Amino acid sequence: MRIIVTGGCGFIGSNLVERLVKTGHEVIVFDNLSTGNPKNIEGLDAKFFNESYENMRFLVSNVDLIFHLGMPSSSPMYKRNPELVGKTINDAIAIFEFAKKEGCSVIYASTSSLYNGNIPPYREDMPIYVTDYYTECRYAIERLAKLYNILHNVKSVGLRLFSVYGPKEQYKGEYANIVSQFLWMIRRDEPPVIFGDGTQTRDFIHVADVVEAFMLSAEGRFDCEIFNVGTGVAHSFNDVVNLINRILGKNVKPIYRPNPIKNYVYHTLADTSKAERILGFKAKITLEDGIKSLVES
Repeated sequence: MRIIVTGGCGFIGSNLVERLVKTGHEVIVFDNLSTGNPKNIEGLDAKFFNESYENMRFLVSNVDLIFHLGMPSSSPMYKRNPELVGKTINDAIAIFEFAKKEGCSVIYASTSSLYNGNIPPYREDMPIYVTDYYTECRYAIERLAKLYNILHNVKSVGLRLFSVYGPKEQYKGEYANIVSQFLWMIRRDEPPVIFGDGTQTRDFIHVADVVEAFMLSAEGRFDCEIFNVGTGVAHSFNDVVNLINRILGKNVKPIYRPNPIKNYVYHTLADTSKAERILGFKAKITLEDGIKSLVES
């Protein structure tokens, strides 16, 4: 298939591009390199454009599928620049318009942050309480996906990703997952900083499992669906520090500081039953095995 991956030089996108190329697809990457880097797809047979999505229609045709991951993926990005909300929504409209013209499907990254205000485990049918710019932006894109399906029969799948970690995350810097950040710091014998007492929990999922969910979404025949992509298992920040120390053979203690973040979410956990039942997806990589693979790589 001829496939576009937006954000294909980024963390999750580049892991997806690698999988697609290895399975024989023709891959075209669009990325503005805000948090990605071309080194993430170095050596891969993929065409790269540092162009706006509005220009996509002038540069590419005969596309079978679009994976749309090229969106700012961290709440602090939107807090610092609320105008990202409008830009990201307009980018999504450009993607759906292109899909309408090409007659192809869109599989896009949504977020588990939409569940803020609910009690975990999080199910796809829970109400959405908009709590910040980021969640408003991603919820608007989910609604646009539904609208394009109703009005123009554009088929789509939105994947509500939980806390994703794994290789090729170094270019995200301060926006990288805490698993990666803690690993980098403990390797340097620097104490990781934890806001609060470290008992807050996340559903950490390895990027290889996330890529598998994207691939399964491409294989399915869905009109307009939303799926959770998590493990169904939660680990505390203290657990992460302890695991990394054990795997590295170190004993670096974290620094605990008061949590300055308003509306901080203390616990996340995916209900994965819908994804297992309909998508056929179940995460396979434990947090311990995932950290071990990161250390080895």
